Amino acid sequence: MPRLTAAMSRLGSESAFEVLARAKALEASGKSVINLGIGQPDFKTPGHVVEAAVKALRDGHHGYTPANGLPELREAVSADLGKRYRTTVDPDCVVVVPGGKVTMFFAVLMFGEPGAEIIYPNPGFPIYESVIRFSGARPVPLPLREDAGFAFSAEAVLERVNENTRLIIVNSPANPTGGVTPKAEMDKLAAGLERFPGVAVLSDEIYSRMLYDGRAHATMLAYPALRDRVIVLDGWSKTYAMTGWRLGFAVWPKALVEHATRLAINCHSCVNAATQWAGIAALEGPQDSAEAMVAAFDERRRALVTTLNDLPDVSCVVPGGAFYAFPNIAATGFSAKELEVRLLEEAGVATIAGTSFGAQGEGYLRLSYANSKENCLAAVERMGEWLQENGTR
Repeated sequence: MPRLTAAMSRLGSESAFEVLARAKALEASGKSVINLGIGQPDFKTPGHVVEAAVKALRDGHHGYTPANGLPELREAVSADLGKRYRTTVDPDCVVVVPGGKVTMFFAVLMFGEPGAEIIYPNPGFPIYESVIRFSGARPVPLPLREDAGFAFSAEAVLERVNENTRLIIVNSPANPTGGVTPKAEMDKLAAGLERFPGVAVLSDEIYSRMLYDGRAHATMLAYPALRDRVIVLDGWSKTYAMTGWRLGFAVWPKALVEHATRLAINCHSCVNAATQWAGIAALEGPQDSAEAMVAAFDERRRALVTTLNDLPDVSCVVPGGAFYAFPNIAATGFSAKELEVRLLEEAGVATIAGTSFGAQGEGYLRLSYANSKENCLAAVERMGEWLQENGTR
């Protein structure tokens, strides 16, 4: 066996894909499985978006594109953000990448090194902590608490900043909790960061279009004083059901665009041309499919949370965004991982243990309602039957 670098031993994974693989294996063996594990919309990409990609291929868009993305796509992103947030975004500050994870990787590679500290949400998207550790930096968890609706506290963020802090990662609406941080907390964070001019912020806003109960998205682009150190991550995967297309973007500070572009050249050269033309069609075309999908998620959200709260020893706060519920299962006496495994193997319900998203996730499961309402309700029914049969510890 060739000798690997020490960094490879620090690189983690994403449990959702492991659970998906096990669920598929069980299905192949004949077992009925309802998958509420994977965070992937169960809708098809809108037809006009697919047709735009087909047309691009037929029109001969088969070659390399600029490493930072087609100018037409970066201009479309700029126009869309300007319309949504009433702010000006320079298209030259937009870097198009093959999925949101690439922006995370680039940001952490820019700021993470031995001796540096990076603050990240916990429970949070597992790739944050994984890549921080890979970089050699020290991961500093920011606990997200159920009694706050899993919104982050600006005070809690700022009290973790010290002379070693290089980057802060925030995520709202959040994966895995569905928590939404209100604008008032964003305002406090922005004001507090004035005391720490050398600290950068990565704001993961991939679920920015998936909000419920009249909530409006609070973007970090709204703070002009922070534009020289805020990186805003967004993309097409969730909003337009384009997970397999691998298309994301980030708005970078002017001084970091060159660095992000060089990383892109060294990493993946460019995003494939047809997908980028599809991205333009998604942003500039009708939005009815995206809106209908969010409306369906809202209906499922309400039904899922109501039924979860009827289960013995289970409680669930109402998520304000994304498409995840994060029920508290601590009173069952089972650890999150054991309950994940046994629900899949014995009840045929795929969920993700809260500990897959960090130590603060113990006592919780993540359920994705990116599945039909009928399947969501059937899954909870199976969970209830299993809990009744197996009792609590």
